[in-house]
Amino acid sequence: MKAILCTELSGPDALRLADLPNPTPGPGQVVVGIRACGVNFADTLIVQGKYQEKPPLPFVPGAEIAGDVLALGEGVSHPRVGQRVAALCDTGGFAEQVAVDATRCVPLPDGISYETAAGFLIAYGTSHVGLTHRAGLQSGETLLVHGAAGGVGLAAVEIGALLGATVIATASSAEKLALAQHYGATHTIDYTQENFVDRVKAITGGRGADVIYDPVGGDVFDQSLRCIAWEGRLLVIGFASGRIPQIPAGLLLVKNASAVGLYWGAYAKRNPAVLTDSLVTLFGWHAAGKLKPHISATYPLAETGEALRALMERRSTGKVVVVTS
Repeated sequence: MKAILCTELSGPDALRLADLPNPTPGPGQVVVGIRACGVNFADTLIVQGKYQEKPPLPFVPGAEIAGDVLALGEGVSHPRVGQRVAALCDTGGFAEQVAVDATRCVPLPDGISYETAAGFLIAYGTSHVGLTHRAGLQSGETLLVHGAAGGVGLAAVEIGALLGATVIATASSAEKLALAQHYGATHTIDYTQENFVDRVKAITGGRGADVIYDPVGGDVFDQSLRCIAWEGRLLVIGFASGRIPQIPAGLLLVKNASAVGLYWGAYAKRNPAVLTDSLVTLFGWHAAGKLKPHISATYPLAETGEALRALMERRSTGKVVVVTS
């Protein structure tokens, strides 16, 4: 099979298209013929050795895939051969086939394409679990979403609006903010042109945001603590800015606020029911036409490095997906 191989931890330039043996399923596994693989910010980190998971070299990156079940390992009866599935695979996704635990496969509903499904699990799963299970977002609350035109950010805007929150979106251009507004943001802030802290306070009458969704970190995190509401929750999603911030505990104390972390992938091992229940809800919303994932670009497998660079250079909106031939 064809696969993208990471041979050194120097970023997308170290990726190459290679011929590898087709995988065989171990006990409890299935082999999936991959049609599409979602591209995530974590992929850009793992090929630089900067992610919390560090697979041994060489390895095939790519964590979320959609395709068809080709073979079953010992003890597996579901999913069945030929069934369309989406799956979480940690690594191995930028390839034509992958062996993955059967418990990590989700049958695809009719009407959802492989490309949409491959870009659905992590972005929408992260935002849904973060907003509901971790931050407890309630209808009528104010949700501030940073990086609102990115993969997880745009999903957070859409889900937040669906849950009945008033959504404030921040991004770096009018085009990105227009996309966030199309997906449900009530208010938009171009953080390159104005101080988002002042705008959030003005929008909320000085109260601040009840939930702040932050995949950026760095200075954005620091400033977010200054526009969080009484008993607000600052949801730590990631650190796209490159700097992991330190929390001044005094600011949390005086507002009875919480900083809440989310490592979504950890639920696959520690509490899979959280992911399963979330995905059932999300696929139900998609089937009902309540969610409409935005895929801004697709790349062939051989151009996976360029797909990762599009994320690193912030040239993409919504999701980027790699498709096999």
